[in-house]
Amino acid sequence: MSTRKASEAEERPIESRDDLVQPMQAGEKPPARWKIGTEHEKLVFRHEDKRAPSYDEKGGIFDILMAMRQFGWEPVEENGKVIAMSGDDGTISLEPAGQLELSGAPLDNLHQTCAETGRHLQQCKKVGEEMGVGFLGLGMWPDKTRAELPVMPKGRYDIMLRHMPRVGNLGLDMMLRTCTIQVNLDYASEACMAKKFRTSLALQPLATALFANSPFTEGKPNGFLSFRSHIWSDTDPHRTGMLPFVFEDGFGYERYVDYMLDVPMYFVFRDGKYIDAAGQSFRDFLKGELPALPGELPTPSDWTDHLSTAFPEVRLKSFLEMRGADGGPWNRICALPAFWVGLLYDGAALDAAWDLVKDWSMEEREALRNAVPKLALDAPIPGGRKLRDLAGEVLGIVHSGLSARARLDSGGSDETGFLNPLREIVKSGKVPAQRLLDKFHGEWGGDISRVYEEAF
Repeated sequence: MSTRKASEAEERPIESRDDLVQPMQAGEKPPARWKIGTEHEKLVFRHEDKRAPSYDEKGGIFDILMAMRQFGWEPVEENGKVIAMSGDDGTISLEPAGQLELSGAPLDNLHQTCAETGRHLQQCKKVGEEMGVGFLGLGMWPDKTRAELPVMPKGRYDIMLRHMPRVGNLGLDMMLRTCTIQVNLDYASEACMAKKFRTSLALQPLATALFANSPFTEGKPNGFLSFRSHIWSDTDPHRTGMLPFVFEDGFGYERYVDYMLDVPMYFVFRDGKYIDAAGQSFRDFLKGELPALPGELPTPSDWTDHLSTAFPEVRLKSFLEMRGADGGPWNRICALPAFWVGLLYDGAALDAAWDLVKDWSMEEREALRNAVPKLALDAPIPGGRKLRDLAGEVLGIVHSGLSARARLDSGGSDETGFLNPLREIVKSGKVPAQRLLDKFHGEWGGDISRVYEEAF
């Protein structure tokens, strides 16, 4: 989730609808300037007792953040509390229960992306050795109850924790118990954005299946392969889902603005503090009628904040966010941007990918999204096939897209090698969660604590 710096200057109020469209229009870039931004979260645990460390305890989350200064990271504070670290590789921030996230810098190619990821994980390992903590790449805490998890000192989280139970049954699980990998990608124009949005939204269930990695809840199999993905189906229906309007004729920035105006607010940020506006309307805010701030008008920063509070499978801000994947280990962190860059950053690959899914009905897209958390690659797709049958075709398109980019490292290798973990999954037919379940029922003998052997 986003980290807001408390030092941002006061701005003029929003004056017209053009101000609401502006962040999306400002994201337009020629292909030569397209970047790759990768975000990945990790579960933090104490080696001694496998407990999730609190913020303030010795060797806890605050100490972990401060230890990152040895690598050049600088603290970001909110109300006197360090809630993030800023550096050349982006931002290290905190999810609600202390999950550690790297929001990476915008980079030119996947070699740089994977090098950035490698640097970060090596830094985490060194700090972990100093602090007695480890980092686990899963989509969800495999053994912790909500009550066993700490809460980080970020104002927006207090508001969200209060609001989530009002609108869904699993929102607190989303906040406290899950981890994801996300990829942020650019577009050239409104039409380019719309085509990428549609294609990636239709194929987001495939990414969810390939990266499914959350089969345990409170020490036992939960009946899902990606319980993290299932959680989103009962978090908040006003701000999640497959967004049917994206596939309608004429979809563009204006239609997404209308969607966001209908998404209820969480908060307003003023004078370094978050003001609870949960459930209130941004449309009322535009009229100066927001109950939380009567008489005040929103600024562009308020709108930017609001854009970060919707959680569909693909999200539009000044770039497109791919949001379907569970957290995972180092090689799969690199594989997710490879998957989406190969599909969306080459014109022929994008055309080929859209051709595979363009004739699906909205009901078929929704059915696939709903089936994947349990079935992963065994989920049915239109035409009487299974998702595994489509996966090989899509990876072939991805490979062609990456080959066409011809971005080489110092050894002359292109970006296609980052797909190897996904090729192995498709070849074997087993997603990561199924391999964990095999271990749980086999060599682990039902002992969920053995999952910590999977730590970085």
